[in-house]
Amino acid sequence: MASGTLYTYPENFRAYKALIAAQYSGAQVKIAENFVFGETNKSEGFLKKFPLGKVPAFECKDGKYLTESNAIAYYVANEQLRGKTEAERAEVIQWFGFADSEILPASCAWVFPLLGIMPYSKQLIEHAKEDVGKVLTALNAHLLSKTYLVGERITLADISVAMTLLHLYQYVLEPKLRQPYQNVNRWFQTIVYQPETVKVIGTFKLADNTLEYDPKKFAQQQGKSKKEREEKKEAHKLEKEEVTEDLDATDVALAAEPKTTDPFSVLPKGTFNMDDFKRCYSNEDETVSVPYFWEKFDAENYSIWFGEYKYNEELTKTFMSCNLISGMFQRLDKMRKGAFASVCLFGSDNDSSISGVWVWRGQDLAFTLSPDWQIDYDCYNWKKLDPKDPTAKDLIDKYLSWTASDSKGRKFKEGKIFK
Repeated sequence: MASGTLYTYPENFRAYKALIAAQYSGAQVKIAENFVFGETNKSEGFLKKFPLGKVPAFECKDGKYLTESNAIAYYVANEQLRGKTEAERAEVIQWFGFADSEILPASCAWVFPLLGIMPYSKQLIEHAKEDVGKVLTALNAHLLSKTYLVGERITLADISVAMTLLHLYQYVLEPKLRQPYQNVNRWFQTIVYQPETVKVIGTFKLADNTLEYDPKKFAQQQGKSKKEREEKKEAHKLEKEEVTEDLDATDVALAAEPKTTDPFSVLPKGTFNMDDFKRCYSNEDETVSVPYFWEKFDAENYSIWFGEYKYNEELTKTFMSCNLISGMFQRLDKMRKGAFASVCLFGSDNDSSISGVWVWRGQDLAFTLSPDWQIDYDCYNWKKLDPKDPTAKDLIDKYLSWTASDSKGRKFKEGKIFK
């Protein structure tokens, strides 16, 4: 498994690619401490490793050095993210080029002057708006019948393109401007609201209004001196070294709040290592991960359940059904430590169903353990599966490997994993 140190500054959308890929693959990526852009990357030690002084830069644990954000993301990714076939891997690389050549120049030309990073030119911004419109139109057409850019699961193509679009959706694409691109909007939100993405970029907020030009911003950006940067660096250093601090009223109140506990913690831990299985499932093909599950599964302390959505007749567009699954997963975020699920969408628009296999610690329905987990579960019919029953075992295998059909014979459309 890849591991190493990533050199970057905060909120670098290029670095986000690698950090999100690592969340999916389980790669051990550490962000270099005390990195100061314009200083650290110009130091003698840094330039010996990375002669061009570019960031993000990655120092592999085995002593290799990588630059270019797409290459770093590819290195720390797993097979699924890179593409499982030669054709898929070629498509991923194609979307890398699309993001860097088509999206990035137009995004920078529009957004950076509004942030004060570049001089303002109304003519250049108008050209950039046209270019962004062309890019989004092309993406919208591609995503008309697709959930993801390549294949049926998230790949580096989705991560790279979404992160390159980040500033547009964050600063300028207000509701009216993004309204013509509903397919792109749906896909973009699917990617940025994935738990793996949220852990890196936080909860993303779409722009309510287009950022307005303020001539003072560029002057302020240009006026930042090296002395100011050093003062910030020193303040940061002192803050880290501080052992104790005076608590204000808010801190006292927060400290006095009862700590939340994991509802699974009251149940026997057993021998099944959930995190270990999740890593195996993420990094290995189903021909390896499914047998691994049965080899390690502890039936005494863990149970397997089948959940089927009660209101399949109300499902319309499949992408909306996928968002329904993702929404449930997000609301169950605190349940992840002790649970795993493979939930599948079957069929097509206006003729689909949702069902899945869930695994968690304990022998009873886990959702009843916490009020926070009870928002969605009653929309499903739940049935406990006997892992010793050959029919149940076959069903579980098919849901884990995404080879199942639903009870009415509808074929697998898309799957989502809760892990």
